[in-house]
Amino acid sequence: MTKKYSLFLMAASVVVLTACETVKQPAPVEDRSIPLVAPPSKPAPEEPKDKEGYYTVHKGDTLIRIAFDRGLNYRDLAAWNNLANPDDIKVDQVLRLTQPEGVQLAAVPTPPQIEKTPPPPRKSAPKGEKRPYSDSAVADLQKSDDRADKPTLVAGLAPTPAPAVPPAAAVSAEDRDLSWTWPSDGRVVAQFDEGKNKGIDIAGRAGQQVLAAERGKVMYAGSGIRGYGNLVIVKHSNSLLSAYAHNRSILVKEGQEVRRGQAIAEMGDSDTDTVKLHFEIRQQGKPVDPSKFLPNR
Repeated sequence: MTKKYSLFLMAASVVVLTACETVKQPAPVEDRSIPLVAPPSKPAPEEPKDKEGYYTVHKGDTLIRIAFDRGLNYRDLAAWNNLANPDDIKVDQVLRLTQPEGVQLAAVPTPPQIEKTPPPPRKSAPKGEKRPYSDSAVADLQKSDDRADKPTLVAGLAPTPAPAVPPAAAVSAEDRDLSWTWPSDGRVVAQFDEGKNKGIDIAGRAGQQVLAAERGKVMYAGSGIRGYGNLVIVKHSNSLLSAYAHNRSILVKEGQEVRRGQAIAEMGDSDTDTVKLHFEIRQQGKPVDPSKFLPNR
């Protein structure tokens, strides 16, 4: 009896222990949470491009610099945008770069042109030409008279045109009429490099004369463009201007007409570390190699 009771107690203990082990082991939990995924990054918005004929002011811009880089007169730019104070422009302000209707431009010097009187047209049909008389027929004959080989005209056929001689690239007749001279004596210590140097640098001594490289009108005289020091800008035509930087002193005023070879400044070292003249020629505001304009020396 006692043995049976003992066996019963042992069996009961085993059952209790098994139940406890079962309770201690929690049921597995299935993870059904949605994994966190970082939202796709938005690309940085592109900087809006300026509409043709307009410019959006950026930090550090000045009206004088904007005009200089586009071959414009800053006073014209101020007038076109109704700016009473040329220094009063703000970041993100949109400026008009072309002349609106009803606003006058500042006068720009135009080189004198030699008028050529054309020969009077003949009022009879050209000899050897079987086409009926017309103004175009007379013009064709005049062109043929200017040719050295004077081709024979064949009835019913237009004369063979002379080979066309392409004009100088991007140079107008007005610009070709200009005659340039060196702006100062001295050794060229830095050549034109479109990516690094927008002109040439001429070494010299303090106070040495700086000369206008060609006749024109002073478009700017001052120190309002960073990196150029005391600067003179001369407008020579509707597309060409020249710039003379780092001067010790300026001898001319804005709006003044200057002749080729006239002293317009004295060489110096303003906004640079050595005495030199930085000379640029710009065409439609874009820097071009001055050596293509200056005579050999």
